[in-house]
Amino acid sequence: MKVFIILATLGTLAIIFFQYTRNKDFKKLFIALVTFGAIVALAVVGNLTRPVIPIFMAHIILVIIAWGGLAIYLWKEKYYWWIIFSPVITIGLFLLLEFLAGSGHEGVLFLK
Repeated sequence: MKVFIILATLGTLAIIFFQYTRNKDFKKLFIALVTFGAIVALAVVGNLTRPVIPIFMAHIILVIIAWGGLAIYLWKEKYYWWIIFSPVITIGLFLLLEFLAGSGHEGVLFLK
């Protein structure tokens, strides 16, 4: 699984730079790299949702869909921002759940 993630990451970067060498479109390169960085950042931040498995699974699925949104932008030049930034929904849902229900670990640091 880790090999697949690394290959997908390197493959995406290779496709982005290959398209830049073909088109010399700096704006598209910049947008693609910023979007790629945002997707990776959302994937890393999404690890905080790991304690709630259903939200974590939904987050992983939305990250994969967001990666597909980046691929659509690279091939068809249509930027679907709501698909690309959809993992924010699961992070927000998790934070709302933690705010309303609590984490269940409040008393761990303070001995009674």
